[in-house]
Amino acid sequence: MKQALRYALVVGGAVVSILLFLLASASDNSGFFDRYYSWLLGLNAAVAVSLLILVLVLLARLYARYKSGKFGSRLMTRLMLWFAAIGILPGLVIFMVSVNFVSHSIESWFNVRIETALESGLNLGHAALDQALVELSDTGRQAASRLAPLDPPASSAPLTGLLHAREGVQSAMLLDAGGKMIDSVRTTAAASPEEDLPTPDMLADAAASGVYARPEGGIERDLHDRADLPALNALDAATALRLRVILPLPRAGGTDTRYLQLLQSVPANLAMNAEVIRAAYSEYQERHVARVGLRKMYIETLTLTLLLAIFGAIGSAFLIAGNLAQPLLVLAEGTRAVAEGDLSPRPIVATSDELGTLTQSFNAMTRQLFEARSAVERNRSALQSAKAHLESVLENMSAGVIVLDSEFHIVNSNEAGERILQQDLAAAASRPLTSVEGLEVFALAVMRAFSAQSAQSAAGGTRPRTHWQQQIEVPRRFGSTDDHDITLLARGSRLPVGAGSGFIVVFDDISDVISAQRSVAWGEVARRLAHEIKNPLTPIQLSAERLQMKLEGRLAPEDAALLERGTSTIVSQVDAMKRMVDDFRDYAKAPPAVLEPLDLNALITEILQLYLAGDESDIIHVALAPDLPQVMGDPTQLRQVVHNLLQNAQDAMIERAADREPARIDVRTEEIHYQNPDGAFGTAVRFSITDNGPGFSPRILARAFEPYVTSKARGTGLGLPMVKKIIDEHGGKIDIQNLPGGSGAAVSILLLKLGPAANLAQGQDRA
Repeated sequence: MKQALRYALVVGGAVVSILLFLLASASDNSGFFDRYYSWLLGLNAAVAVSLLILVLVLLARLYARYKSGKFGSRLMTRLMLWFAAIGILPGLVIFMVSVNFVSHSIESWFNVRIETALESGLNLGHAALDQALVELSDTGRQAASRLAPLDPPASSAPLTGLLHAREGVQSAMLLDAGGKMIDSVRTTAAASPEEDLPTPDMLADAAASGVYARPEGGIERDLHDRADLPALNALDAATALRLRVILPLPRAGGTDTRYLQLLQSVPANLAMNAEVIRAAYSEYQERHVARVGLRKMYIETLTLTLLLAIFGAIGSAFLIAGNLAQPLLVLAEGTRAVAEGDLSPRPIVATSDELGTLTQSFNAMTRQLFEARSAVERNRSALQSAKAHLESVLENMSAGVIVLDSEFHIVNSNEAGERILQQDLAAAASRPLTSVEGLEVFALAVMRAFSAQSAQSAAGGTRPRTHWQQQIEVPRRFGSTDDHDITLLARGSRLPVGAGSGFIVVFDDISDVISAQRSVAWGEVARRLAHEIKNPLTPIQLSAERLQMKLEGRLAPEDAALLERGTSTIVSQVDAMKRMVDDFRDYAKAPPAVLEPLDLNALITEILQLYLAGDESDIIHVALAPDLPQVMGDPTQLRQVVHNLLQNAQDAMIERAADREPARIDVRTEEIHYQNPDGAFGTAVRFSITDNGPGFSPRILARAFEPYVTSKARGTGLGLPMVKKIIDEHGGKIDIQNLPGGSGAAVSILLLKLGPAANLAQGQDRA
């Protein structure tokens, strides 16, 4: 559209220039003006209408863009109005000045002095001609009085004398009443006699008034309104201007009336000046009459020129505004696109001025921004990847992590920390660590550790501490699934958090490690006790028996009975200590398990025969899974495990309250399927014993697998530790828990090592 408008304005400007030039030329050339002025005016008007239509179309398009709120329409409108005003206002000023100047100039051409001067010059010429006519008439009267009595043959001499008597007389002719030539005398420059004959009207005029005296040619056309004759130049006027005088001759002797005609040429200088004055006066009169039309013509030409200039200025304003606005619109659109996040290159305006340089600079800027944003996006992606990796590492860590700010408010944590502390740390974000219920002891220990580290760093030293590490005992809150306290190994260090500093605490539950350490320590104690205590037990027992044997017959009955009681007590206590020492020895020096394919259901059935034969048959309920796969186990050790668990369940039945439901012990085996952390599926055998006794106390449940932890009056506390040790050597897992509502306890053993036949069947199932 802009290219078409540019071509239209260039072609239209050339056509308008040509037409205006022709119109101005027609105004100065009267002949060309008479023939072509109306056509030129119409063509210029047609061009003006075409430009008007073009301007209206452009204005309509601009108005539609403005009303629709199209981007850039306001700037385009403003630039168009500015450039149109710059082109129109000076044109209007020039038009008003030109119209005023033309009007005053045309009026000044026809002022009173010029018209009076022309009239005076014309009257002066007329007066000179009239004087010449008077003199020629007087000469003719004198000649007529002499010729009246003469006959025609005798008139030649007087006529010839008349021709020589007055300078400038071209011919003297004697005519009859009908205008026929009777006699004639002429100079060689005179025309033929037939051309000089007067008309009947001239003769009639001479007869009526007594004389006919008139000038002929040139100036006399103004007197007789002969405007149809062509204008004469100065040379033609010198030869064409002459005086004609016709006088009737007095009658003599009843003869017919005769006429004397004299033709005299006017002097060349007089004729020339008279013709110039006459032509100037005639043209002056014509233009004086046409001055209104002339002013109208000039005003129309100026008005048309103004309209063409206005419409051309508006069209040019559209073109110039478009050319100037295009780079600005490109920049504005690019700015809006950049604000919306689009950094793609904008079209470059191919100009060598500052606007082209500006668009190129803008593209360079957007390219740099795009590269910077790409770098930021890559860095952000890398940060997100690193953050996701860090979060994945934190989430899959077995250790708990808590991030604190400088005020010890919780910033972040992982799932392991929530699992270890059994707290919803995500819900406690932005809260002080000390305000979390159940973590008061942990929070105070962490704050004291960081305070001590800060104090040590402030005190200085060769090696300032960058972190701290210590064990923290955290009590469980009431109602937790695990009622025993946990031991945490915590490690803390400073960490930048946001714009400030903070702290990070990494901790792990080492309760099982502590329990294992205790088990190892108790095993060493048991080994030493078994060695140190068992050695004197046999001599003590033998000495007591020998005393009884030596002194039994020598003492009085009362003393003998006392000796019997004392000896029996010593022997029974020594036997008890021997059994305890044997338990110590078995715990400290348990033989390694010899694993072999084993039918667990058959082993349990064999053991249960000892318990189901007595009064326990109504208490023990057996549910063994059919087709249970074989496990890899040591029959002797697993038999000890089953015996120990059944004995504990029977002991729990004795301690149960009398108002509870009937005693019940459930023995169950089952095959289970599980999924490993690596995603692989496996098969295992579960063996569980459940009773409806009082369950484990919180103190016992927390340390059930530690040696010498028991609630029995005569127990050693080595049963469950031995069971756990055996299951660990079998590669299994053991779990104890209280049933919901305090309705009993359950011990569950998971054996993961299956026999070869079971492994082969499992491999076929996977295939």
